[in-house]
Amino acid sequence: MLQISFEIFLVFLGIFVGVMVWEPRSLWSGASFFLMMLGLALFLLCVLAYCSPWLSSHGWAMFLLLVLAAAAGLFLLAFPILLLFIFAIEGIRIICREGPSPSNLLSLAFAALWFGFLFIWPLVGVWDKSSFWTALYIIISLSAVYMLFLMAMYALSALLNLLHLRKKRNLDYIIVLGSGLAGDKVTPLLAGRLRKGLALLERNPRAKLILSGGQGPDELLPEGDAMAAYAISQGADPARLLIERQSVTTEENLRFSRALMEGKKPRVAVVTTAYHVFRALVLAKRQGLRCIGFGAKTKWYFTLNAVLREFAAYISLTRKRHIRVIAAMAGCILLIWLLIR
Repeated sequence: MLQISFEIFLVFLGIFVGVMVWEPRSLWSGASFFLMMLGLALFLLCVLAYCSPWLSSHGWAMFLLLVLAAAAGLFLLAFPILLLFIFAIEGIRIICREGPSPSNLLSLAFAALWFGFLFIWPLVGVWDKSSFWTALYIIISLSAVYMLFLMAMYALSALLNLLHLRKKRNLDYIIVLGSGLAGDKVTPLLAGRLRKGLALLERNPRAKLILSGGQGPDELLPEGDAMAAYAISQGADPARLLIERQSVTTEENLRFSRALMEGKKPRVAVVTTAYHVFRALVLAKRQGLRCIGFGAKTKWYFTLNAVLREFAAYISLTRKRHIRVIAAMAGCILLIWLLIR
């Protein structure tokens, strides 16, 4: 069993490495990492079982393992409650700091839905004992669990795509995505993206910085021009700057920036705020643009709200796939209900 568990772990490890090397810009990066960790946990459990004679004669080691196992178990049991409190507290913070706009209510709304799913929805299941209601209840519950699983894999995939083991990338182009101006000045959020892009520019001597952003209705000039002025004020060489002035969406940022590049397969990095990187990479993948992503930091209470928005946008982008999955689950459950009624 020990050898089999080790082989399972190696298979999952190989899948994870393959996904990260070949194409990490999908939920498979998070899912393969999750499988790898499950394989590792199985292997470690088998090691513990194999070494149980030694552990039984070393009380301190057995006690330590029991404490760690209890802590892990308590964490898993408490995690749903912890998640509820985190989103509720951070939702209140963002409203206090930014005001009660619809977008700022996302964290609190998610906390309310999570509370309802954990504590109220189980009670709903016992209201009606009919077999059809039971089938419908199972369909809704599985759909909610599926969406929560997707959200977890999205967050994990987004995090993995922010990690870079090699600092030297030999980049040809670095795209900094715009995020709006305050009149004719860059906002603190956009300044963070630009600082990240300029830091990458210093580490890649042959690269050019593409400053991508058009002019919004309340902006005095295209974002690309304001971004270029900020970059030059920070010491950037104007000869290494390219300005893209037409885009108004992330998809257009990437498409119009690609038109400014030379070569069939340039080495490209996309720079945006950390929570936005993964969706930008998914959009780049859809356009056939091979690239990696780098994220600028932002405030934690703002990040949670933004992650929910990004996840909602990702689900909208891939909605047909998820509708098919949920429809297949519902169809199987209804078929079983018809067979046993």
